[in-house]
Amino acid sequence: MPDSQFRTPGTRGREAIDTAEKFAGQVEVEEVFESTFEKPHILGARKEMASWSGQPHVKGSTETMRMALLTFSLVGLQFTWGIEMTYCTPYLLQLGLTKSKTSLVWIAGPLSGLIMQPIVGVIADRSTSKYGRRRPVMVIGSLLVAACLIVLGWTKEIVGHFIEEGDFRKTVTIFVAVLAIYAVDFAINAVQACCRSLIVDTLPIPKQQAGSSWGSRMAAMGHIIGYVAGTIDLVAVFGPSFGDTQFKKLTLIAAFGLIFAVSVTSWAVTERVLVSSKSTESKAGPLQMISHIFKTATNLPPRIQAICNVQVWSWIGWFPFLFYSTTWVGETYFRYDAPHDVKQSKDALGDIGRIGSMSLVVFSTVTCIGAFILPQLVKSPDEEGFTARPPAAIAGIVTKFNEYKPDLLTAWMWGHCMFSSVMMMAPFVHSFRAATFLVALCGLPWALATWAPNTYLGIEVNRLSSTAPSHRRLSSSRIEMTSPSTPFKLEHGLLDDPVSSTGELSGLYFGILNIYTTIPQFIGTFISMIVFSILEPGKSPELAHDAHPDEHHGTDGPNAIAVCLFIGALSTIGAAFATKRLKDLQ
Repeated sequence: MPDSQFRTPGTRGREAIDTAEKFAGQVEVEEVFESTFEKPHILGARKEMASWSGQPHVKGSTETMRMALLTFSLVGLQFTWGIEMTYCTPYLLQLGLTKSKTSLVWIAGPLSGLIMQPIVGVIADRSTSKYGRRRPVMVIGSLLVAACLIVLGWTKEIVGHFIEEGDFRKTVTIFVAVLAIYAVDFAINAVQACCRSLIVDTLPIPKQQAGSSWGSRMAAMGHIIGYVAGTIDLVAVFGPSFGDTQFKKLTLIAAFGLIFAVSVTSWAVTERVLVSSKSTESKAGPLQMISHIFKTATNLPPRIQAICNVQVWSWIGWFPFLFYSTTWVGETYFRYDAPHDVKQSKDALGDIGRIGSMSLVVFSTVTCIGAFILPQLVKSPDEEGFTARPPAAIAGIVTKFNEYKPDLLTAWMWGHCMFSSVMMMAPFVHSFRAATFLVALCGLPWALATWAPNTYLGIEVNRLSSTAPSHRRLSSSRIEMTSPSTPFKLEHGLLDDPVSSTGELSGLYFGILNIYTTIPQFIGTFISMIVFSILEPGKSPELAHDAHPDEHHGTDGPNAIAVCLFIGALSTIGAAFATKRLKDLQ
């Protein structure tokens, strides 16, 4: 809405604005500004706005319960990602794929994120389903992920039912497994896009930062559950029923776990229903939508561009860690610590997965602890000098502590430095215990990596949502600032404007952030392919027992995955400098 449509409020109006911004009671902002707007302009502008029905609502009697239910879908989502990252690399190696070709398979992750998240986000933004914009996509996507996971776990049996034993069957088995991985990645990215957007859509602006923190906590819990499940010999515990290997049982658990988690969040959350989109949006076709995403991504505001630059440098380092660290720990065990009888195990995949999962259990535990504690130790990036007054008995201690609290950008910058220094030691590790220790240390920087960019992008989206002073943003809706004992509620009045709490801007910009997160994954995949081709060109001797010895690569030289981790660590130094430049723009 143009600035000319606003009149300058008087003294009493400004006092009302200050009261509305500082105190958490039920604030009827429309009533405060009803006399400050020119009615004909409002009615004219309203024709171009989207129309909505209903109010966002989350079940639960306490704020903690509501936050947990709203973000619970991320537990199942990250559990599934954890199973894929832990087991799919050794699974493909066991099928006979070389490491260089396996690295090409993982283009599926960045490719699906590059395509699915921004496009599905925009499509969901325009959905007029009576069940809401996000939940139908989440439910349908989780069912597709579950089906593809089961196909992945039983690939050999499915292919064997149609093709007789021989080399052709092995080739088809690898092809079907790779195809299933691609299908899982594309479907799960659609689910992930809507899980994150649902948080933004549902919570009022003052709750956005808390929602982002809870999302990180739930994601860490999902990783912990997945990695703990991976350390247990599920075949020995549950027998051969429903899968005679560790991988089959884990894919089955992941399939049902994702459906359950998404179902819980879908049951607990009530979305606003989009009745009709803006007139300009309703006429836009697929090409216009893609063109809009491209133009926005290539003409970002300076601070959002700086956030995206940090993501590029950071994820060149995090990509090999997330996809290969489990295999690296397991292979380190097989190289230097495993007795001879273990090296000849027929279920080397399960053994490597369990050893690697143990390291990631510790990693995810550290991440989860960090996700709960770090927000208390770091200054909130949207603090404006107004904080809750502590009890008198500890006021002095709290005040002194707050003086030395770093801001989030400083903590994020040191997190990059910590990850870089730890992973630079990877090529020199000759013990799986040392490898596990290094992986665990990366838990704290990962907590910051999953929290900081979402927080800062949310702040920037809020700034873009209102180019006028704060009274302009507040006037667009009636916001109920609830106490912890009342449900979240965001009432939109007649003056609907695309503020961040409606999700109309956040979906686009978070999709663009994901583009900048996936681009470095292509770079990381290319680097990994070159390193694997040079250092380990043959099949893995730890897994491909059925291959001829001449096809194996040696184990005397440096571990190729460790070299990839080292290169990624160098890139993360660039992320630290990019974070420093972002801080200079604040």
